[in-house]
Amino acid sequence: MERQVALVTGASSGIGWATARALAAGGFRVAVTARRQHRLDRLLAEIVETGAEAAAFPADLGRPEDRERLVAAVRRHWGRIDLLVNNAGFGHYGPTAEIPWDLADRMLAVNIEAVVHLTRLVLPEMLARNSGHIINVASVAGDLVVPPSVLYSATKAFVQAFSEGLDRELRGTGVRVSVVNPGPVRTEFARVSAGLSAEAPAELEQGIPPEQVAAVIVSLLRRPRKRAYVPWYWGAAPWVALLFGWAIDRLFWVWERYRLKPVREIGRPERPA
Repeated sequence: MERQVALVTGASSGIGWATARALAAGGFRVAVTARRQHRLDRLLAEIVETGAEAAAFPADLGRPEDRERLVAAVRRHWGRIDLLVNNAGFGHYGPTAEIPWDLADRMLAVNIEAVVHLTRLVLPEMLARNSGHIINVASVAGDLVVPPSVLYSATKAFVQAFSEGLDRELRGTGVRVSVVNPGPVRTEFARVSAGLSAEAPAELEQGIPPEQVAAVIVSLLRRPRKRAYVPWYWGAAPWVALLFGWAIDRLFWVWERYRLKPVREIGRPERPA
């Protein structure tokens, strides 16, 4: 039987890196993509050393043409895509009013548009085979939308809704859709979101190891389900938001006042000289 092909986005670090290694160990041919070629080369070398099959396809997923070239290249290389892991994404810490638009626009393109576009590109062939799995990596932040990462949280809420709705739409087709919602993970995400270099010291890294998330992703292939939280206790997040949203609002009242301050100052009349 021909080995299945997995495409993992955002594979140059963290969850994507760990997931690519776990899938390769599980017998998949693994196509990995990210912008950083040197990181992909290191990952590829690690996977190949184990005797597994892997190939790297550098791409900027903020660009529609790169997404199309990526899927076409994987198909040319291995002829099919059986599993898509939409993991690529990034965040930003800061008031929404102060986020540079080019940064916000890119976040929307990578966190939302790329997920929908890549799904749309691989879905027809999966439907034609009556088999396939799309796993989207969202975040518990999609349930608990709080400052200082409101826009990022909103993008992950979209990924949650898109994934769950698509899974319902595809019931009976043989194609499954799952969304994985990790809590804090020890990756470079916090450093990058804070405006630091990915190569900066890792003092901001907290949470579970990315391998724990990768293990859950692999488990979804054996026992598919619509939604998974990592660790499991983060599954309480939607209930916390529903039942204790009022407490969350009060908790962040200081942040809210800070966020609105620049808005109130706009148009304030100047004192006479």
